Amino acid sequence: MKLYRAAAFSSGGKGGNPAGVAICSRALSESTMQALARDVGYSEVAFLHPEGGSWRVRYFAPEIEIPFCGHATIAAGAILGLNHGVGQYDLKTNLANVPVVASMSNAGWMARFVSPRTFTRELAPLHVERLRDCFGLAADELDAGLPPRLMNAGANHALIALRSRRRLSHMGYAFSELLQVKRELDLATVTLVYRESDDVFHARNPFAAGGVYEDPATGAAAAALAGYLRDLGIKRSGSLRIIQGEDMGRRSEIFVDYDAARGTGVRIAGEVSVWGGSELDARLMAVD
Repeated sequence: MKLYRAAAFSSGGKGGNPAGVAICSRALSESTMQALARDVGYSEVAFLHPEGGSWRVRYFAPEIEIPFCGHATIAAGAILGLNHGVGQYDLKTNLANVPVVASMSNAGWMARFVSPRTFTRELAPLHVERLRDCFGLAADELDAGLPPRLMNAGANHALIALRSRRRLSHMGYAFSELLQVKRELDLATVTLVYRESDDVFHARNPFAAGGVYEDPATGAAAAALAGYLRDLGIKRSGSLRIIQGEDMGRRSEIFVDYDAARGTGVRIAGEVSVWGGSELDARLMAVD
């Protein structure tokens, strides 16, 4: 088993969201994967092993398994490309088959995938109020044109849109209180966004459920945002650029493209900076 470390959705070779990608010859036990994810300490580690003509993949945060993770999928695509060449690789996640394409550009490795199907649901007023309280947000600080919703493209995310980029930059939250709301709603993250234009959004993604204060780039949430915009008729199709991680000092860029057909998967792409790989040592292997 070889563990690679890479930053997905990096911008000009800098920033991005660190992910672990473990290339395994066989399936590992859940306890081993959870222990390794906790040891690595990134927001997610993707564990892959060959299964027929595809690759079986599972995603683990330091505290929990995640049904789908966009940035770790982008990182996995680049690592598969590094090992086996450019082209398409079919990933079998817990939810759906997700094709990922690895390619090269002047900046280095790139990857893109098509997300699982999307859907959007109402959030109860009580949950919206509790989420606002967690972040210390007044009702008039929210963007009325982008109402709070639960959105999904493989995992649940709650969307909170703010009127001010400055307010987004000052995000802070009550960790334990938000964790409780996330557990009640089965949320992966809360996605806070500021709409700069119809095509450009700034985002921040607290990830208390996974034991991480904030994610610098969240591909699954980006796909869910596109589904949300489509479902609410705000932007029925087209392209988006999502800038995330700036306020953490890890600027990330997520490129999004989607069609008008409701529920269909969203195309997510980004640059990947690969830091290298190493064989896991005996201490870690002994967990299995």
